[in-house]
Amino acid sequence: MRLIVLAPMLAAIPIAALAEPMTFDSALDKAVRTAPSLQASETGVEASRSEAVAAGRLPDPTLTVGVDNFPVSGPPAFSFTGDSMTMTRVGVEQAFPNPAKRQAQRARAQANIGVAESDLAVEAQNVRLETALAWIDLYYAKRQLAQLDLLNEDLKDLQATVSARLASGSARPSQALEPEQLRAAVADRRAELRAAVTKAQARLARLTGDPDADVIGDPPILEVDRPALRAHVVSLPRLLALDARTRVAEADTELARADKRPDWRIGTSYGRRNPAYGDMVSVSVTIDLPLFGKRRQDPMIAARESEESQARLTRVAGERDVLAELDADLADYAMHQQQLTNARKTLVPLAKRRAELDMASYAAGKLDLGSTLLSTLALAEVEVDALAREAQVARDAVRINYTYGEMRP
Repeated sequence: MRLIVLAPMLAAIPIAALAEPMTFDSALDKAVRTAPSLQASETGVEASRSEAVAAGRLPDPTLTVGVDNFPVSGPPAFSFTGDSMTMTRVGVEQAFPNPAKRQAQRARAQANIGVAESDLAVEAQNVRLETALAWIDLYYAKRQLAQLDLLNEDLKDLQATVSARLASGSARPSQALEPEQLRAAVADRRAELRAAVTKAQARLARLTGDPDADVIGDPPILEVDRPALRAHVVSLPRLLALDARTRVAEADTELARADKRPDWRIGTSYGRRNPAYGDMVSVSVTIDLPLFGKRRQDPMIAARESEESQARLTRVAGERDVLAELDADLADYAMHQQQLTNARKTLVPLAKRRAELDMASYAAGKLDLGSTLLSTLALAEVEVDALAREAQVARDAVRINYTYGEMRP
């Protein structure tokens, strides 16, 4: 009976453990460990490594079985023993592709491994980046929502003050509606932020596999070092993937050139005849003759060389694109930092001072309630906007460092 009662509780333990809020680093770690896209990419790497084991190996030998010189006319027609040349034959043939071709096949297989590994690195970078951004979005959406919740509580207190004034006859009856109107406006804004929280949680849940994803702790403090970031550009997974594809194109070119070199085959067979005549052994060597290279091999070589040039130029263009994107992201980061500084040093203090003065004027009976409420709402909006600006700076720092830097979970 105890087991029956405890079974649901025991079953819920893993779920409860899974639902614990995650710090920034733990979210990244969980995403990297559990992301199905990373597991799929790792499987692709293993497949490429398995293929590389067989690359450049000699082909399997060929077994041949047949009948030679079987008579179909004359006195020995349709007889296996009536003619001295008739024999049953069994043989083995081994092909030997030229060494350049086998070396090119091995190089191509290694290049394929490089492509798979670089694709894995790109996907790992994307998973880390998307997880970091989802964590940042959820963290700041919850902070903004908490800020509006505080405003809502302040409005409740103000509503009590208005009710007391109505009871004493020092306030107009219509003033009782003004706090409720403002609370309705705040409720709309809170609904938007609750939706933002839900969306961020859904993204974080998708990336970490935690159905009840939540955040705990503080966001990381990331510095943006422009010289270090530019120096690290050549080592980015995105560009390393282009380097790997360039090596694939180079191996394909060498493989096409190797077709101009002859392959050869060695074969041996044993022929059994009528015991009266004796058995025979045959040995043969076959060599390919690439005599029509201008119409067969040369066009293929030219095509592969063009693809190799295309891969190299794509790599150059890719590096230029990354540098331009880095400069653009750094410009946005500097702009958002300036906007955040302006909010913290100017906009928020001014809005707070104005709200305090208007509240004092209202308490002294020198200002109407509507103007006082508008000042309170303006302060809340400025504080929420400051959090939004702080979130944007954090997003920029995460995006820059996890896209162009050497960040690891």
